[in-house]
Amino acid sequence: MSLSELWTEWWPLLWPTLVAIGFILASVPVVGLYATFVERKIAAAVQDRLGPNRVGPFGLFQAIADGIKIFLKEQVIPSHVHTFFYMLAPCISLMTAMFALCFMPYGPVSTEYQSGFRMIVMPGLDVGLLLMFAISSLSAYGIILGGWASNNKYSLYGAIRSCAQFISYEIPLGMSVLGVVVVAGSMNIETIVASQATADGILGWNVWWQPLALIIFFTSALAETNRLPFDLAECEQELVGGFHTEYGGIKFVLFFLAEYTHVVTISFMTILLFFGGWHFPGLSGAVDASWQMILLGAIVLLTKVCLVVVLIMLLRWALPRFRFDQLMGLTWKGLIPLAMLNLIGVAIVSTAQWPRWSLAIVSLFLLIGAGMWSTSQLQAKLRRPAGRKPVTA
Repeated sequence: MSLSELWTEWWPLLWPTLVAIGFILASVPVVGLYATFVERKIAAAVQDRLGPNRVGPFGLFQAIADGIKIFLKEQVIPSHVHTFFYMLAPCISLMTAMFALCFMPYGPVSTEYQSGFRMIVMPGLDVGLLLMFAISSLSAYGIILGGWASNNKYSLYGAIRSCAQFISYEIPLGMSVLGVVVVAGSMNIETIVASQATADGILGWNVWWQPLALIIFFTSALAETNRLPFDLAECEQELVGGFHTEYGGIKFVLFFLAEYTHVVTISFMTILLFFGGWHFPGLSGAVDASWQMILLGAIVLLTKVCLVVVLIMLLRWALPRFRFDQLMGLTWKGLIPLAMLNLIGVAIVSTAQWPRWSLAIVSLFLLIGAGMWSTSQLQAKLRRPAGRKPVTA
């Protein structure tokens, strides 16, 4: 087969992928810049301040000014660092964060193959959900490598904390999603979204039938972003700047951009897995019906994602930071047992072919049981005399 024949055969399949990749590469830096602006405005509202309002109307050009300032900063490399790995670490964090976006649809995508442009880089992957989690978890290597390569004890402590945190919260994160996979019967993200588009409207969304899985997933995913109240890897009161203590200028921005990319990723996954994706009552039609329906579905999806991003930003400025023992106790004593019990409950309901509302009863029962158990533990701790430890066999 000649080169021209190969080009004729593969070009219709190649150009939609190249367009989708270009869209991601162009949008991530812009989203990162304006996410910082939005978060500063939200922080100002929470703390009764004005926030950035000097550059441009309503301060809208502040993000552009910050970007120019960062690129013009002198790139200082400390003499005591391992230079190659020091420079490689932020690149790994950002590359893995951006690569995870390739498996997520950012607009309506049919479960059937479609020629032409598709609002996803890699459509039709039967293990798309698994690949997304596998790639996004690799960002931990960037943080660990950056902390070690900085040759600084504070950076190393932050990297070790981050390693323990990633390992711990990956377990309930994966287990919480398995219940959704069991119900949908697939790890294909487009299929999972399609399974929520029922005649019941919003009652077909997984949030109503597996609320416990949503809580576990969202908490674990938030912990993996290293943001408050889970930012033990970089808490300034204990570790100066944590794993990025020795980073400045554009190198620090790469870490920062990776963090915001993770925030966008978990927001997309929360909506796609539990809130019906691009579906909404009265606005959902066939994916390939028309460009108008595709555009409308993309607007619905992005609106939902923006609401989750704002919620994550509000949590940062509303909740205090955990202690590290509380952070580890939350996952090993709380989230992992609950995720395991929830998965067992979903498996029993699916095997016995009980009605779908049985899933909601199982989740509510486990939530109430966990609340009663934690309350009894807290009361026992408050009744215990100060200075005395419980007697163990």
